[in-house]
Amino acid sequence: MTTKKRAGGGMSEQRRARLRLEISREAARLFWEQGVAATGGDQIAEAVGLSTRTIWRHFRSKESCAEPVVMQGVVTLLSVLRRWPRDSSLEDHLVTGLAALRQQKPPVDLADEMLAMKMIRLADTEPALRTAWLMACDQTEQQLRVIIGDRLDRPADDLEVRMHAAAAAAVIRVLDEYIGAAILADADLTEFTDVPAVSRRFAQAIRTATGGVVGDPVT
Repeated sequence: MTTKKRAGGGMSEQRRARLRLEISREAARLFWEQGVAATGGDQIAEAVGLSTRTIWRHFRSKESCAEPVVMQGVVTLLSVLRRWPRDSSLEDHLVTGLAALRQQKPPVDLADEMLAMKMIRLADTEPALRTAWLMACDQTEQQLRVIIGDRLDRPADDLEVRMHAAAAAAVIRVLDEYIGAAILADADLTEFTDVPAVSRRFAQAIRTATGGVVGDPVT
């Protein structure tokens, strides 16, 4: 008989992740509505319906509560990249993969993605939230090392793989920040609602950043 891996206190990792995301959603909502300085741990706990002690059991500070939601800003793209077939170009795979996520049941939580954009935007003026966003970007780079290493048939810690992963992660960060800022500024969203166009934009940016090394099918 198999058992789920347990975190401290007997809670499964899956349940712990769900609880952290629930706390993060409420913290992000409060940060956006009233500012980070005006939001306390007691308020976050009350919004989630938990004790303040429970909040500190899962997060080291009130600002770190934003981290799970901030990570949602890149998790969708990474989930698609992890399933990238070796015989498919990056453009073709992103167009197909991102479109499929929008139609899956249940669909990708767009509310979480919007909250992530808000936290990324707020990070421009909140150093602690900027740290959370950069930590998410670092996780993106770590996962890209595995994805790119697999396509190049090299280990994830290979120097060239690491440089390509760093370059790809950087363009993903810049594009996420650009798109989030435009959406929150009520700009014309036509270019951002066209999934194939957005997919190709990310793919071409990654190609450019890696000097064309990442993007083609491999055999």
